[in-house]
Amino acid sequence: MSDPTPSRALRRTVIAAIVCAALILLVVGVRYATREDTLVRTAAVQLGDVVSSVPTNGIVRPVELYQAHASAPTQVTAIYVHPGEQVAAGTLLLRLDDADAAAKVQSALSSVAASNVAVHDVRAGGTQEETNALRGDTERARLQVTQAQSSLSALQQLQSRGAASASEVAAANERLLTAQSSLDSLSLRSTKRYATTDLQRASAQAADSRASLAAAQHDLNNNLVRAPFAGTVFSLPLQRYDYVASGEELVQVANLNHVQVHAYFDEPEIGKLHIGDAVRITWEARPGKLWQGHILRPPTSVQTYGTRNVGECLITVDDATGDLLPNTNVTVNVTTQQVHGVPTIPREALRTLGSSNFVYTIDHGKLRKTPVEVGALNLVSVQITGGLTLGQHVALNATSNVDLSDGMQVKEAR
Repeated sequence: MSDPTPSRALRRTVIAAIVCAALILLVVGVRYATREDTLVRTAAVQLGDVVSSVPTNGIVRPVELYQAHASAPTQVTAIYVHPGEQVAAGTLLLRLDDADAAAKVQSALSSVAASNVAVHDVRAGGTQEETNALRGDTERARLQVTQAQSSLSALQQLQSRGAASASEVAAANERLLTAQSSLDSLSLRSTKRYATTDLQRASAQAADSRASLAAAQHDLNNNLVRAPFAGTVFSLPLQRYDYVASGEELVQVANLNHVQVHAYFDEPEIGKLHIGDAVRITWEARPGKLWQGHILRPPTSVQTYGTRNVGECLITVDDATGDLLPNTNVTVNVTTQQVHGVPTIPREALRTLGSSNFVYTIDHGKLRKTPVEVGALNLVSVQITGGLTLGQHVALNATSNVDLSDGMQVKEAR
């Protein structure tokens, strides 16, 4: 008779396995029946505007700027304007001590007059006194020639009759030659006393004198500081009777209705900038005030600015009315891209994997990974160009600290 013990042991093992499996199925079933779906925040695809901008800092610079500096050490004798005053073109701003400059002008005038006289004398063949003396000497020489010719003729007649010797005739002829030589020399002096180089030398000296006069007159004029164009006096660091050194700043005048901003953009942002891009400008000194402008010249090179590699961008302020002061630091926002009335979703709904973009849509209570095509985007919104339809809901994030995944059972948070 066989031993029944192994069969009973096998049955007990099978029964135990069945009981464990039943318990596991029971636990799983209970947990599945009693579990809670993950709550997620959602948003619908809707029409909206997407505006992308790049912020940075900049410095205000006037386009028309006049900076007057002292050309020589001097003293301020009069000031006719005050900082902040608007002046017309040609307005006298201040006066410097011009005694020394006036003396130099007078000296230069004398030099010009003397050099002009020298040129005239060379062209005339000498001074008036020298010309008169030469004319008298010439007349006397001409008379001596006439007398010598008469004497020679008389002696020649006497010689023909045997009343004069040959030596007397030769002596008379010698006197005539001497008188004629003196006359020829005086005639040459009256017509060719000075060479061409003499006239060139005198003309060069006259030109130097005129240049010295122009420089002296310029220095004298610089002592009367006038506004070259209509503008605002925004810098006047002087008082009457102040002493100023050579090169020291006297006054600055600028047209504050025509200003530009020199803005500095980090190197990665430079490629987004284009001529004509709209710009919004703000200044902390005037909160709530906004100026409009546009890019006149994008960066053309990259330079080190502190710890940054930046490109300098030139921005024209379109609505400046004198309320943006020169050399102030402002904040600029360049609109690099903008679209209006396009399908959009919140930026936090967009997810990126490599070069692909996708969102999680909700299909019968489950998340579905949905590829999308995007256009313009900023920190808040994303333009959807493909993959979604208007009104379709996308998941943003879970209300609890749970990462979303494809196929997750979810419930929209209301």
